[in-house]
Amino acid sequence: MASAETFARTIIESPAARELIPHPDGESFRWIEHDYPCDIARWNYHPEVEIHLIRRSSGSFIIGDEVGAFGPGHVAIVGSEVPHDWMSDLAPNEVIGNRDAVIQFTIDWLESGIQAIPELQPALKLIDQSRRGIVFSGATAATAAVDIEAVGATTGARRMAHFFALLDLMMNAPEEDRHYVTQELYAPSVGREGKAAVDAGLAYVLENLSGEIRLSEAARLAYMSEPSFSKYFKKASGMTFSDLVRRLRISNACRLLDHSDSSIADICAAVGYRNLANFNRQFRAETGLTPSAYRALDDLSKPSIGLLNLNGRRSGR
Repeated sequence: MASAETFARTIIESPAARELIPHPDGESFRWIEHDYPCDIARWNYHPEVEIHLIRRSSGSFIIGDEVGAFGPGHVAIVGSEVPHDWMSDLAPNEVIGNRDAVIQFTIDWLESGIQAIPELQPALKLIDQSRRGIVFSGATAATAAVDIEAVGATTGARRMAHFFALLDLMMNAPEEDRHYVTQELYAPSVGREGKAAVDAGLAYVLENLSGEIRLSEAARLAYMSEPSFSKYFKKASGMTFSDLVRRLRISNACRLLDHSDSSIADICAAVGYRNLANFNRQFRAETGLTPSAYRALDDLSKPSIGLLNLNGRRSGR
């Protein structure tokens, strides 16, 4: 189990990085596999739609503005420009070989393909839905994992057949096999100042989640005065800086309650609260439950906590 400090550091190594995806000559899309940790496994976004398989390990993911848990066989589709990251729980110096298998393709390529193959038209609905992030489960996830591996193991027409079979599977997946990660379509539309405030504030909070956090330091990192930082941060995220700190700390507390046997007092300290009564009060305000009641629930009954919504609306369900 990674410590709270490690979790905070590994969520975002830097403000969400725009990743440049290479497009190999003679190939319609990119298929890769990679270890964890590695340079490309970080908090990032890109124009390409991404289909992601976690082959082994467990940990936490962030897609858009939500945190969730994953295990082996986790399959997700993430839309264009939606930031994302998958963070495995690691022992010291541990490296997980070929943890991920990933497919990345552009919407322009798919749309041009539809001109020649009109039967692909329904895929555009899936692409639109992917802006919410979709995690698949059940038989859909199991079959999708096989198709993703088959795409990587084949070439030519066979490779395209497996890819189209994968799209068809996801397009027609039953609702019980779909989990929409975010409640609203994720479409960041904030100005430069707002993005700078959110990026600096989020990175600073995550680096110091278990310690002392000051608005003045977040403003300094964003190269803004405190009033300017507060104004742009709230305009861009739909919440105050203190709201963000509370929600991130409670999100991390939920994760530790789910995935560790640590006492509630230890979790309280690990996520930056120095007073157990205040932690219980803040936890209940965010989730509607006490920490002990939350831990006792089965996974399907547990509420999720949105981190921030760059459309200016409070997220979460």
